[in-house]
Amino acid sequence: MADFVFYGDTERSYAMRHELPVVIGDPFLMAIVDRRLHLAVSFLDRDRVVAAVPDAVLYDYVDLGFAELRTSGMGIFEIELELASRTAAAIGLREAIADPELPFAVADRLRADGITLQLDQTAVAARRRAKSQTELEGIRRAQQAGNAGLRAAAAVLRRAEIDGEGLIVDGEPLTAEMVREALREACAELRAPAPPDVIVASSWQSSGGHEAGYGPLPANLPIIVDLWPRDEETGCWADSMRTFVVGEPADSVQKAARVVREAVEAARAAVRPGVTGKEIYDAAADVVEAAGYESQRTVGGGVPETGFRASLGHGVGLAVHEEPILGLAGHSPLVAGDVITLEPGITIPAVGEVCFEDLLVVTDGGCETLTDFPYDLAP
Repeated sequence: MADFVFYGDTERSYAMRHELPVVIGDPFLMAIVDRRLHLAVSFLDRDRVVAAVPDAVLYDYVDLGFAELRTSGMGIFEIELELASRTAAAIGLREAIADPELPFAVADRLRADGITLQLDQTAVAARRRAKSQTELEGIRRAQQAGNAGLRAAAAVLRRAEIDGEGLIVDGEPLTAEMVREALREACAELRAPAPPDVIVASSWQSSGGHEAGYGPLPANLPIIVDLWPRDEETGCWADSMRTFVVGEPADSVQKAARVVREAVEAARAAVRPGVTGKEIYDAAADVVEAAGYESQRTVGGGVPETGFRASLGHGVGLAVHEEPILGLAGHSPLVAGDVITLEPGITIPAVGEVCFEDLLVVTDGGCETLTDFPYDLAP
């Protein structure tokens, strides 16, 4: 089996955080040799590393000459490069698959040392496709917070009264900011805060895009609530979305909601190990196209002006968007332990978008849905 090498810190490198579930803010070199973790870290982090990965092989900075280096007149950047080089030499690294995020300076130094590096994003990403038990527990906690966030958003919308084309609560216009504040408080209470830019928007504002939403929310039009809370303990994310209408949804919105719901179920039924992301996308697109809407397939891989404009979904884990891709470029088969979203949506001209998003774990026999919230348009 191939060896791997990484360099960075576990706050920003998802690949390293998967291998070593400890938050370390300073950069260090880490390798997987004969399936065993090798790394050199400061004494400040050593005990936590041993507790998390007891069989890891640790190299002491003192033994690598750190005292000599920091009194040599070198700058910290040169010292870090030299420590990376000495760590690789201590490990005995001669050839390895490297994370494409390996810094140029480190890659150049290791190659100058005679180490052969093969940049292989697919191989690196594959190592964290199947989530560890710790990561799955974090994702479940994050989605529980997401479920609570959706309930909090719906509770605010339920209190709204129609005032002309807008909504009011307690005599004041109901705004995206008010709903966002409520759902973020609900997530934070479960120790999985949602970022400030979670989406609470009438889709005429966002056009089905990533606009977070702002200002007064409308009556009788779709309101998207899309949130991605992050578990504080593990750094793992969840992701889910619902569409609400306060008032009377137009016939076109009700039809779109029925079709999107059918597309979610068609996609869910297709999820199992060995099936590609494209095949799952095709299951959803078949439903949407049969109902008379366009999709990326009908416009040759581009983005249609209306209908099913986006891909179906993506992987979720230490990054909120990661492999596998569920769309026309989704050629990688699912594996047990993948965590994915299913989020078909339909955009209606001059009205907005209807989209439902569920978070799923791929199991040996199919999938388990983690999102626990109804699909009703009425909040």
